[in-house]
Amino acid sequence: MKRFSTAILALVMPLVMVAQGWPANYGGVMLQGFFWDSFVDTQWTNLESESDEVAEYFDLLWVPQSGNCNTSYNVMGYAPVYWYDQNSTFGTEEQLRSMIQAYKQKGVGVIADVVINHRGSVGVGGSWVDFPAETYKGVTYQMGLADICKNDDGGNTAKTYDVTGANDTGEDWGGMRDLDHTSQNVQDNVVAYLNFLQDDLGYAGFRYDMTKGYAAKYTALYNSTVGAAFSVGEYWDGNVTALKNWLNNTKVDGVIQSATFDFTTRYSVRDACNGNNWSKLANRGLAGDKAYRRYAVTFIENHDTQYRSATEQNDPIKNYVEAGNAFILSMPGTPCVFLTHWKEYRDEIKQLITLRKLVGVTNQSGYAERNNSASLYAAEVTGENGKLIVACGNGAYVPSSDFTLAVSGNAYKVYASNSLETPWVSVPSGEVEKAFDVTLTALSTDATARLVYTLDGSEPTASSASVASGGSVAIASTCTLKVGLLSGGRVKSVVTRNYRVVPFVPHTVTVHVKDPGWAEMHFYAWANDGGNTQLNGGWPGNVVTDTKMVNGEKWYYKTFDITSKDYSFNIIFDKGSSSDQTVDIGPISEDKFYILSADKTNGKYTVTDVTEATGIHAPAADAARQNLPVQVYSLGGQLLRVYPSGTPVDAALQQLPAGLYIVNGQKVVK
Repeated sequence: MKRFSTAILALVMPLVMVAQGWPANYGGVMLQGFFWDSFVDTQWTNLESESDEVAEYFDLLWVPQSGNCNTSYNVMGYAPVYWYDQNSTFGTEEQLRSMIQAYKQKGVGVIADVVINHRGSVGVGGSWVDFPAETYKGVTYQMGLADICKNDDGGNTAKTYDVTGANDTGEDWGGMRDLDHTSQNVQDNVVAYLNFLQDDLGYAGFRYDMTKGYAAKYTALYNSTVGAAFSVGEYWDGNVTALKNWLNNTKVDGVIQSATFDFTTRYSVRDACNGNNWSKLANRGLAGDKAYRRYAVTFIENHDTQYRSATEQNDPIKNYVEAGNAFILSMPGTPCVFLTHWKEYRDEIKQLITLRKLVGVTNQSGYAERNNSASLYAAEVTGENGKLIVACGNGAYVPSSDFTLAVSGNAYKVYASNSLETPWVSVPSGEVEKAFDVTLTALSTDATARLVYTLDGSEPTASSASVASGGSVAIASTCTLKVGLLSGGRVKSVVTRNYRVVPFVPHTVTVHVKDPGWAEMHFYAWANDGGNTQLNGGWPGNVVTDTKMVNGEKWYYKTFDITSKDYSFNIIFDKGSSSDQTVDIGPISEDKFYILSADKTNGKYTVTDVTEATGIHAPAADAARQNLPVQVYSLGGQLLRVYPSGTPVDAALQQLPAGLYIVNGQKVVK
């Protein structure tokens, strides 16, 4: 293997000494922030808007490869062309940097998807081997024929081009040009790129794509050189021995330099859930091995295994998705939750993560089987603060009196040890449509312990309202619930939950686009309802002719019905053809104003959301708004609550902190 210059090694030596690939005794949880074709959900602006909620539960956020793929169809970033041009179909570089920084400020590290097994051509319709030259900090980086594997694409590339690289050190893939990682130039390019991602853009670590495509020693070289604290490889193999071998081959000076996805555990969970045979969970893969579980990133589904369509059914979890997540979120290893599961089972996943962190389960926690049969698998996990028991299946399991049921759902139950000495609240923080009851449980060795609580955010005392363990509290309106454990006359372990009760009122939203001077303006819109219901005709959408003047400028607009709390839709503006269209825009669930870019990026026009600059909505005097619900927004454009038409402004702002708000297009000071 070729080596870096002495000067480069001298610069990175301090990092080499501390690079470990994945932290020891790590209690964090990762969210995969995308799924296949999640071009709307994974817009950098959309991910940033969700950072407050995500950061409350997750410690790492894995996002798609963020570089320019030089094509209107990004294939989720897996057709990389440019490394330093970070303007992609997910957003601009400025939006990417803003998103990364927003999460960093909240204590969440963003994980970059690093695709260095292969690379695409800069020439649209041109040469397969025409890699771009890119200049970064005064240095021009370029790869050429000598950096392509000699046997690329089964040798077909060499039949046309004079490729002079060494043979591939891993598996061949013919979709793009496989890079020769024995090449000093490739190594220099990759190290510079990783430093750019980590030190300039602010990524916290790397997820390496397709690590079967090149020898593990190169992952070791790159991580040890740049000092990667978080690194996880996609070594797609269900054989646990193969996973261990890959990990061992990433060692530098006897130290493993990367984690890897625990495909063995993934297949065990798949078989248990899909076949309703819970004994399959006993095959724990890397996470079941004390010597390797630190480096096991567990998951049950990702963008490659998910169901995509009737022609791409792949290998999804078809049954008991909640139970599968309960298992990995209760066991050692570092769990990675799939975005679609987070969206569909948000409250359950919130509770499971909260319990995991309360107990102090880490990637190196120990566990012992308590039941292993086709109808039920149970394991007792020892965390840093206490213990939990996870029981998956439809069989009965009765734990000892040292444990109390905390979280349960379809084919799973998770019990927490009473030694935790803390309240447990049955409903996580969040927004609901109507009043509900929350159950308060005492995780305590004191059988007489009670739960004291307040609903106004004040600290509970021994004289506050109280219930016995298992008692319930009615939540009728937006409030801050604080609950303490009252034992021996003393209140301890106060926990907080923030609830927003926002009754849903069917209403309409209007989407505006500033006149770009096109001969025709088409709106193509579809609902995010699982069936992509078309809202303005089939592609390319119907012509929109309605216009209004806002702030002295002409805007096209169309109004859409919002029929449920979680309803949203996406939209594309176009001239009536695929060649002249914007990127996908959304999800939309409130009034919006957009301005189109003058030129195309990756074959499509981008848009700028200028809703806030226009006052959130059209002027309040607009007759079209007179019979609509009262909508309260933050200055940042976030919809806070909706009330029936005619609700007084004071009532709409009740219990909100003092500040400036937008109420039906008007700024209001509370």
